[in-house]
Amino acid sequence: MHQSIQLNKPTHLCLNNSLDRSPWWRGLPRKQQLPRTQAMWIIRGLIFIGLALALVCFALSSTARALLPPPAPDGGYPNQNTAEGENALFNLTNGVSNTALGYRALFLNTIGNSNTATGVGALYLNTESSYNTATGNLALYYNTGAFNAATGFAALYHNTTGNANTANGANALFTNTTGRNNTADGFNALYHNTSGAQNMASGVNALYANATGGNNTAGGVNTLIHNTTGNGNTALGHSAGSALTTGSNNIDIGNAGVAAESNTIRIGTTQQAAYISGISGKVVPGGVTVIVGANGKLGTMVSSERFKAQIKPMGKASEALLALKPVTFRYKAELDAESIPQFGLVAEEVEKVAPDLVARDEKGKAYTVRYEAVNAMLLNEFLKEHRKIEERDRKVQEQEATITELKSTDTKQGATIAQLQKEIKALTATVEKVSDQLQVRKTAPRNSWSIHNNKLSPCTSTTN
Repeated sequence: MHQSIQLNKPTHLCLNNSLDRSPWWRGLPRKQQLPRTQAMWIIRGLIFIGLALALVCFALSSTARALLPPPAPDGGYPNQNTAEGENALFNLTNGVSNTALGYRALFLNTIGNSNTATGVGALYLNTESSYNTATGNLALYYNTGAFNAATGFAALYHNTTGNANTANGANALFTNTTGRNNTADGFNALYHNTSGAQNMASGVNALYANATGGNNTAGGVNTLIHNTTGNGNTALGHSAGSALTTGSNNIDIGNAGVAAESNTIRIGTTQQAAYISGISGKVVPGGVTVIVGANGKLGTMVSSERFKAQIKPMGKASEALLALKPVTFRYKAELDAESIPQFGLVAEEVEKVAPDLVARDEKGKAYTVRYEAVNAMLLNEFLKEHRKIEERDRKVQEQEATITELKSTDTKQGATIAQLQKEIKALTATVEKVSDQLQVRKTAPRNSWSIHNNKLSPCTSTTN
């Protein structure tokens, strides 16, 4: 059973009228009673002797219980042990290189080595563990772990078997029992941590409610104050991550975060401008456009069908572009002191034609145009016109083919006609020759033949 620290209270002896109230005195026969004055001196003598014997017995008992050799409790002792203060290192047996400064510091330590306790009850219940350092009243009070360092009132107060923890500040890592490799710097830092490991908290109330969460880093007053079981969170700045409870793997810088969210980065809350070096002018050949939401969320547009639903052709929806009015403009001086010429659309005008093409601010008012959507609609209109042109080209090609075919037919017909003409010409020549021959026959004398003496001989006749 653990011994608790108790302060001795003074005892007051009240002897007024004790003889008158004593049953022993009233029970004696009067003849045997001594005079009152003599009896009082006898009784006082007995009381004095009794008190003296009690003091002697107490001194002997304390000497018998004290395990350190004289001059207890002040000074140095064998095996490089040092004790300064009442009951400091009171139960030490074989421990080496321990230092205890303060009432009951390292009170139950027996064989633990290289421990340092400074303050009332510091490392009070440590018995066998080594290499601990406790500075402050009740620091590492319940400790049985090793390699812990606690500085401040009740720092690492409940630590039992947790190892390699560092606590700086009153109540830092106060409830830690088995957690290891934690660092708490500040009043109430990691106050409720029990078994959470490898956490770092710097600042008043940093990671105050964390119980079992691990690998968290909190820097600043009230950072991650409500985190209980979340792991791998990082918060920097006053009250950064203070809204987180069970979420994990978040980074909150100057932002309270959102309860139970995970895998999220939040930076700032009221800032009106952001400058990040190493971006402008840097080429990312395989990169995509970054989109900024009205709430400051960063992201990119995705096109895979894995992320889409209700996919259908755009059809005539893109014809809304035909009603838009592109303009040239310059931003107001408070936005652009150089007044660089700009080209684009006016969000309010676009909203009248196609409300889905505008992005809205936190108040629901149109503040910019979704130009990436405009580009997709332009592509659809381009493809529609391209298909029309392709259809026209197809018809023209068909017509040209028909004309070519007709021309070919005409050529063939021309050749046929030429051949016919040639044949006609030849026939005409033949006819003319025959006609000439006929004419000659008409004008030439006719010959007749006769047989005379068995011989054929022409006969000449004259035609009148």
